Amino acid sequence: MLNKNIHNTASLIHISTFAKYIFPFGNFILPLLIWSLNKDKSSFIDDNGKRVLNFQFSILFYFLIMLLICIPIAINFGIDFINLKEIKDFRINDLAGFTSSIILLVLFCLFNSLLFIIDLLTTIIGAIKAREGKLYNYPLAINFIK
Repeated sequence: MLNKNIHNTASLIHISTFAKYIFPFGNFILPLLIWSLNKDKSSFIDDNGKRVLNFQFSILFYFLIMLLICIPIAINFGIDFINLKEIKDFRINDLAGFTSSIILLVLFCLFNSLLFIIDLLTTIIGAIKAREGKLYNYPLAINFIK
């Protein structure tokens, strides 16, 4: 039987991921703490805790993949910028490599912004669904915790 307290606790697990804006890794520590202390009280709390943590780990995973892709791009950007400064007889063709690096870095920023928006919106939706007594399936979530 689900009661209001169970709904509120499940909703709090979702909302607690915003602790990342207060202290580092708050989006893992606080939900994990709330989930660990309450998961035996209800399978609804247990399911919500797993879904929240899986989604947060997934967001971290996607960000790290993008970061790993971005490191060589940033290095290439720096090299192109240094080479551009050393060119004495400047031609528009010299901007070709520099431009592609800028485009790739802008794409990285766009994807990172998209991840941020998805994280923000889905967390709010998940909290609302939990408050209503419904389970929310996060998009892009990988099941690290089963």
